[in-house]
Amino acid sequence: MKLKQLMSVLVLLFVASEGIAQELIEEKKFTRQDTLRGSITPEREWWDLTYYHLDIEVKPDEKFISGKNTIHYKVLKAHQVMQIDLQEPMLITKVLQNGKELDVKHEGNAHFITLKDNQKIGEINSLDVHYKGHPREAKRAPWDGGFSWKKDKNENHFIATSCQGLGASVWWPNKDHMYDEVDSMLISVTHPKGLMNVSNGRLRKLEKHEKTVTSYWYVDNPINNYGVNVNIGDYVNFSEVYEGENGKLDLDYWVLSYNLEKAKEHFKDTPKMMKAFEHWFGPYPFYEDSFKLVEVPYLGMEHQSSVTYGNQYMKGYLGNDLSRTGWGLKFDFIIIHEAGHEWFANNITYKDAADMWIHEGFTAYSENLFLDYHYGTEASADYVIGTRANIRNDKPIIGQYHVNNEGSGDMYYKGANMLHTLRQLIEDDELWRDILRGLNKEFYHETVTTQQIEDYISKKTEKDLSAFFNQYLRTSQIPTLEYNFEAGQLKFRYVDIVKDFDMPIEVKIGDKRDWIFPSAAWKSIETDATTLEVDRDFYIHSKRVKN
Repeated sequence: MKLKQLMSVLVLLFVASEGIAQELIEEKKFTRQDTLRGSITPEREWWDLTYYHLDIEVKPDEKFISGKNTIHYKVLKAHQVMQIDLQEPMLITKVLQNGKELDVKHEGNAHFITLKDNQKIGEINSLDVHYKGHPREAKRAPWDGGFSWKKDKNENHFIATSCQGLGASVWWPNKDHMYDEVDSMLISVTHPKGLMNVSNGRLRKLEKHEKTVTSYWYVDNPINNYGVNVNIGDYVNFSEVYEGENGKLDLDYWVLSYNLEKAKEHFKDTPKMMKAFEHWFGPYPFYEDSFKLVEVPYLGMEHQSSVTYGNQYMKGYLGNDLSRTGWGLKFDFIIIHEAGHEWFANNITYKDAADMWIHEGFTAYSENLFLDYHYGTEASADYVIGTRANIRNDKPIIGQYHVNNEGSGDMYYKGANMLHTLRQLIEDDELWRDILRGLNKEFYHETVTTQQIEDYISKKTEKDLSAFFNQYLRTSQIPTLEYNFEAGQLKFRYVDIVKDFDMPIEVKIGDKRDWIFPSAAWKSIETDATTLEVDRDFYIHSKRVKN
């Protein structure tokens, strides 16, 4: 396979990762199950999540799990039916509230529980959802997720979960919609002796039984459902303390026992990542829960405070540079990219899957900001511009709302290049940094919409950026600058644009650099030059047309 073909395959694998579905041939036809999963139904909107206690036993030899999730919630409206999600073939065996078993109506992956006690506005109530089953086995994690039941090279069980896009309800019962994050949670996992489970947050205690061990991990901060994880293996631990913006931050590493020395050397990218991202994005959002890297038998995922790692201790993306510039081999892609999600995905989380670009666009952009901090602005520009070769412009970045539908995989590198272009428009790197840090402060531990992000950036820049965002997020067209030289004039205009798109760009006319202000209408300026070059930092196309 030629290098260009190999890189194309790697890029397609990456943009398909983290649960991103690519409908390349025909538009998806949505079902009632899509609506039940992707919308804020009446059976969801009346209650607010406050706390989970997920308590399960994992039986690796049987590929079987069982247990319960205790769900605490605040009543916002008077209502007696609650929607809980759990995907087949998992089974809800019973639901209890205040000692009373409740009736459950099953509709595919949505389960409607009729509550017997009156639900009074303002009350904090709880119920226990018991369940069991053989969870869906990941076919090619994390692109097609679920439970990964693997063995390490010593034939020890090596188990992990991954479920972005697919949904956390593939392995545990919950309110499986991103708009409502639980405030905190406890994760209790029982498994055979000789192994260790690592989940989110901090380890509270280990209980040893005759044949099993139970770990208790407590998450002190709001967390999205797909961010919750279980990782079971022959783990050993090492750690360090990072002196961060908010004080001492524990950096914990959990790796397979035979990879300990390799990991101690390779994971040196972690404090470098933290230094760059705290500079650009503000304080790490989960000091209370620490930061962890956990080795897993798949590529990796942004599980909150428990970032999973499977990049085989290589630089780049499995040893390859997605930018084809050389700069992508200066860092371990999974450490940098997945950790970047702690700010954009785990701190700032989309309300609806249609807005997943908020996670992936900003985090793909974080890769070049890492380079910017450690290697300079030109290196970072080389990298992000190099990733344009991965953009397909097959469909808009924003998907369809209320049906759990994600937009194009271009949300990664088209999103990153949109943000890189926006940085040029602002012409003030300190303001740009203030905006990135401000987003993480303004929307700290919140779920958001695209419109909120747009409005915040427009307000801070004092620019109406609505047409800019419409162009790059809501169409698959790239602005094209048409130009020609005639009778001592440069004539130019934009085509392939949305209404009111008039982004100024920096160009080189002859040997002089200047800004021009194209729109849909032809404009002209006086010049003796006969050549025009668009500054590479602007993500547009250009072509010289005949007079």
